[in-house]
Amino acid sequence: MKLHVPKNIDDITPYPPGKPIEELEREYNISGSIKLASNENPFGPSPAAVDAMRTVLDNLHRYPDGSCYYLNQALSEHIGVVPERIVLGNGSNEVIEFLVKAFVGEGDEVITSHPSFLMYQKFVQVRGGTNHVVELRDMYHDLDAIAGLVTDRTRLIFLDNPNNPTGTFLARESLDSFLAGMPDHVIVVLDEAYIDFVAEDECYDTIPLIDDVPGQCGVVLLRTFSKAYGLAGLRVGFGLMNEEIAACLHKVRQPFNVNLVAQEGARAALGDDDFYRKTLRLTASGREYLSAEVERLGCTPYPSHTNFFLIDVKGDATDLYEAMLRQGVIIRSMKAYGFDTFIRVNIGTAEENDRFLGALEKALQECGYA
Repeated sequence: MKLHVPKNIDDITPYPPGKPIEELEREYNISGSIKLASNENPFGPSPAAVDAMRTVLDNLHRYPDGSCYYLNQALSEHIGVVPERIVLGNGSNEVIEFLVKAFVGEGDEVITSHPSFLMYQKFVQVRGGTNHVVELRDMYHDLDAIAGLVTDRTRLIFLDNPNNPTGTFLARESLDSFLAGMPDHVIVVLDEAYIDFVAEDECYDTIPLIDDVPGQCGVVLLRTFSKAYGLAGLRVGFGLMNEEIAACLHKVRQPFNVNLVAQEGARAALGDDDFYRKTLRLTASGREYLSAEVERLGCTPYPSHTNFFLIDVKGDATDLYEAMLRQGVIIRSMKAYGFDTFIRVNIGTAEENDRFLGALEKALQECGYA
């Protein structure tokens, strides 16, 4: 067999998946490990979502509702936008793919930051577009540098806000000024996967930004059920945008892209305010506790508006990752992102947080960083 692979596809490095916990335990001869590497909700899924999903299991021989009608209606009421402004996806990353498919062709340009979500750039590469990548400045999106790269071929700008992996959140004044300077042929995509975790007194309403205002750039907001709602395994996300952009995305969306069980689970989770509030409360208190304790151990924690935070361990991050892994605590080394001495850790349960701190203290001593 002789494959003829286009260069833009051949040059792609696949997204690196993590190994299953069971496989890591087998390789390292450990058991009872905890995972604090993927920014997941450690408090489980919403109980209401689990109950709702059970009720539809007998209907798995039927196709799901291709329009996600009831979930769309629930989101419309919950957020306060008309259903025509909502596009649902198999995770918010699928909505990212819709955006690139709909608006990026060969030679078109997309601007992203580094580090941020790797899939922005990969989707663009698949389409034959041109990626322009701007390094963060002081852990924030460098809005001035991004604005300076905009041309008449720029189609999309992706800003994860809060940013992953730094946890920083753009000030409203900075964002407003940036958007005001964008030409109207550009769509600015605000990936708000972690917006739920931003403190109420520091958060601001971005919904009005999606309004279609003549002469202004388009804005798309991306959100997910994977984090605060604890449904990462279901893969449900959505985009909020004006009707014209949404209509374009539906042209490239496959039918039945959100499965039956996922639709029911997400709809029920929206109504489980007790679980949602519990997640936010425990995440905030856990983040404050861990930050103080990590600093006590001689590391430097960075302020975060998310359910994770960066820690400068003052030594090789990958060596520390390995030392932690041998204790059954799975974290993320940021060395591949250019942060050689940083790890990223998501907030766990109280028990997981204490176990992480004990393992970190031992690993720091073992690596000679303490």
